[in-house]
Amino acid sequence: MVPYRIEVPQEALDDLDRRLAATRWPGEMPGAGWDRGAPVGYLRTLAEYWRAGYDWRAAEAELNRLPQFTTEIDGANIHYVHVRSPEPDATPMIITHGWPGSFVEYLDVIGPLTDPRAHGGSPEDAFHLVIPTLPGFGLSGPLREPGWSMPRVAGAWAQLMARLGYDRYVAQGGDFGSWVTVMLAGMDHEHVLGGHLNFLPTPAVTESELAQLTEAEQERLYQFWRTSGQLAGHLYIQSTRPQTLGYGLTDSPVGQLAWIVEKFKDWTDSAKVPEDAVDRDRMLTNVMLYWLTSTGASSAHFYYENAALLPIATTPPPELPPPPLPFGVAVFPYDVGQPIRRFAERGLPNIVQWSEYDRGGHFPAMEVPDLFVGDLRAFAAKIRQG
Repeated sequence: MVPYRIEVPQEALDDLDRRLAATRWPGEMPGAGWDRGAPVGYLRTLAEYWRAGYDWRAAEAELNRLPQFTTEIDGANIHYVHVRSPEPDATPMIITHGWPGSFVEYLDVIGPLTDPRAHGGSPEDAFHLVIPTLPGFGLSGPLREPGWSMPRVAGAWAQLMARLGYDRYVAQGGDFGSWVTVMLAGMDHEHVLGGHLNFLPTPAVTESELAQLTEAEQERLYQFWRTSGQLAGHLYIQSTRPQTLGYGLTDSPVGQLAWIVEKFKDWTDSAKVPEDAVDRDRMLTNVMLYWLTSTGASSAHFYYENAALLPIATTPPPELPPPPLPFGVAVFPYDVGQPIRRFAERGLPNIVQWSEYDRGGHFPAMEVPDLFVGDLRAFAAKIRQG
């Protein structure tokens, strides 16, 4: 378990500058806006800011203020952030990100979660935080071998928490991290106190079940179907042809930028541009972790490895035994998968907290950190109360 600092060579930044300056821009259909993908006008402006206005060294210094480490688990080099609370009785918690995210998502919530006394909270709400980077993503990549399924990641996380000496802990996740969290709670239930999710897609629904839905539930389901059809292109290509996609993501910084930024527009509470929902520099720092590590392809392979568990699978994924633990679910209105509680309780029969908010989307720790922190504190309090 080795302390880690991010130290990007200047040559890598100079190469990025040259590539951005030499971008070959495509044409576009007039009046399409975001309907056909990231608009050229918007992306050119953002790419120029990335090249001439964004300060990676400042971002690097900010990230290096966090205690970071690497360790080898199951043949993979895993990067993680480990921030211990000043409160000795804090609750350990592991947070798992998804795609196209990273530990950058959680920069605004680390302080309030680990040191609530300094952020208007109660000391009993404190957490010791462990935020690992998924294998094949950013500073945990690229991978050297196939086979990194979500159950394998969950097993690695159980090992990580044991190595850190945390016998009892909470698990939290969004996007891929939600599945990992559920699997971790199932396989390590003797040590996991409970799971908290901010993403939970609705499973397939039979005709008889559909007829029993309320009008509000039917609207939520139809909205999910509509958005899934329009916004799932990344899911299909990354789960079937990640290597082909990887050439463009690895060779073109604007290609990598567009691939990620489009999701910050489609999956967030943004009116016109992604920056309506998330800070522009934070978004670019997240992109940089993919670009500088050449893990655009490697992270796409994660979809391929887990294709059988994804919504596009041609056969239903295997049903897992329900984790015998309490769960909390936070629902944000601009996320792509709006869960319906009665279906969620099929796989999670012990949901002790179900929160629905009027703002926020797929990246709540970036978009609405106050709501994210408050929901986690409330969930942990329920667990403490038994």
